[in-house]
Amino acid sequence: MSKRAYALMAAWTVALIYGVTFTIAKDVMPKYIDAFGFIFLRVGGSTLLFWLAALFVKTEKIDKKDFPRILAAAFFGVAFNMLTFFKGLSYTSPIMGAVLMVTTPMIVLILSAIIMKERMQNKKILGILLGLAGTITLILYGKSMVNAPNASLGNLLVFVNAVSYGFYLIIVKKLMDKYNAFSFVKWIYLFGFLMVIPFGWSEFQAVDWSAVPMDIFWKTGFVVVFSTFFTYLLNLLSMRELRPTTVAVFIYLQPVFASIFAIGLGKDDLGWVKIGSAVLIFAGVYLVIHKKPEVIEESLSGTDPSQH
Repeated sequence: MSKRAYALMAAWTVALIYGVTFTIAKDVMPKYIDAFGFIFLRVGGSTLLFWLAALFVKTEKIDKKDFPRILAAAFFGVAFNMLTFFKGLSYTSPIMGAVLMVTTPMIVLILSAIIMKERMQNKKILGILLGLAGTITLILYGKSMVNAPNASLGNLLVFVNAVSYGFYLIIVKKLMDKYNAFSFVKWIYLFGFLMVIPFGWSEFQAVDWSAVPMDIFWKTGFVVVFSTFFTYLLNLLSMRELRPTTVAVFIYLQPVFASIFAIGLGKDDLGWVKIGSAVLIFAGVYLVIHKKPEVIEESLSGTDPSQH
């Protein structure tokens, strides 16, 4: 199997795990652990796993001039990204959170045009406008009564998280091209953990562990090991072969997996506002990523694209 095929499989796996995570994380917070306390646990646990894993993998010494980029990746890809996402998810419902994450690829496209000077076609601009229309509709009107105490604020925070993650994908690409993933991801998480300590320590301390059921411990472990440690590694490995905009495209699968999982468990419902907003977002997404047939065939045979 080609390297590109492995990269695409990694990206599919990440989308599946993230889709399931929306509902699993909602079971843990805010009932047992508040959002920022959960992030303290998630980032702290993952930092430990990355540093332990690095002991068994050959890593390179990081050039001092690359540490500012690592700090930026830690801020946008770990600290700010997770703080806004989990706080947002504690206010909104799993499906709405997942649908909003679909805006990330369009954000990556906009940031690529601004930062990397990539030319934007009219078709893509129209797609971005349609996607933003769907996003704004979801933020303003997509209020779910299911497990969503403040849907508007929650949706806005999840959208801010998507912007933050878009910056991260562009920032981390150069590190991925230069180093083995284990060489720098341990530093990204260490710096990210230092950034979340001021926000998460008090909420983490406030947890009454004796009142936490065993299944919540398992779900917390799933988020630390699979939704964080495992997915960040898979994302970085897929980025070695794929462009940021392509990896970001796999986020479109997350609402599908999240919806199936949440509705299957009776944890969420699907109203017309969510469906209409999603249609606008997916129409925008289609216009943004649609390429000529020969390019698509080339992609499917295993040569170019991608990269949360």
